[in-house]
Amino acid sequence: MTRERTAARLSRLLGMLPWVIAHPGAQVSEVCSRFGYTRAELAQDLAAVFVSGLPGYGPGDLMVAYLDGDEVVVDLADYFARPVRLTAVEGLALLAAGMALLSSGAAPEALETAVAKLAGVLVPDDGTLDVGLPPPPDAAEDLGRAASRGEVVEITYTSLSRGATTVRQVEPWGVFSTLGNWYLSGYCRSARGERVFRLDRIREVKATGETFTPPRQAPSRRVGYAPGADDVAAVLRLGPTAQWVAEYYPVDVLGREGDSMVVRFSAPDAAVAARLLLRLGRRAALVDGPEVAAAAADLRARIKRRYAAG
Repeated sequence: MTRERTAARLSRLLGMLPWVIAHPGAQVSEVCSRFGYTRAELAQDLAAVFVSGLPGYGPGDLMVAYLDGDEVVVDLADYFARPVRLTAVEGLALLAAGMALLSSGAAPEALETAVAKLAGVLVPDDGTLDVGLPPPPDAAEDLGRAASRGEVVEITYTSLSRGATTVRQVEPWGVFSTLGNWYLSGYCRSARGERVFRLDRIREVKATGETFTPPRQAPSRRVGYAPGADDVAAVLRLGPTAQWVAEYYPVDVLGREGDSMVVRFSAPDAAVAARLLLRLGRRAALVDGPEVAAAAADLRARIKRRYAAG
């Protein structure tokens, strides 16, 4: 596929998705007519969306898009449930790139307008940069009070990786904000270990009246993934262009084989590693992990069936 055709296909896809999301139950015939698709082309583009999402690639990270009879179904990942906002660092990086392109003299007129708007937000006339934190969720105040009193709380939490909702007893240590989200750090009695919970995934908070003794030294406030005893592990061989995985995922680097890197990847669901493998294609290989191999084969088969159905 030529670069021009790829750009045209992407442009049409980006125009079609918001319209379908805004019109639940949209019919295949209407979408094809409005955006110039054949049914086969539409099915092909939706299959590409189906394996798109955010690192982690759990049930809450991926978008769902498919043809259900005569209906087009698109369900966004949890991350896109609300408008995405740039952080200050991301905004300044985007502004710098836009200004560099403008200085080349080859930028479209629309970019000049966009850069001016972005500069107006990031660099006000008085020369100061005001960066505001996202407002804390309703649960932040209750959890903060419980942490200050040393009171155990019971939370109803929806896991990002599994998509499952569980009730947990937690000894809260503190509430903090980072990377545009609010978090609770504490000791999870259910998991028997230190955990970090995203506040927007906490459905309910209940005070138990039970107290606990906080740790003498406050643990570091970090956001990451702690592998559990029931996790599925896979050994992957990453080619030179796939070794970014070691920087973005909590993997164990086992060694090197020539210009390849061998890592152990752990996840609560084999489908997480399977989706990553399909994304990497020939740039990576599965060395060990029968559950991941089976999940990858199942995912390939489902994608092929969707293509065939188109």
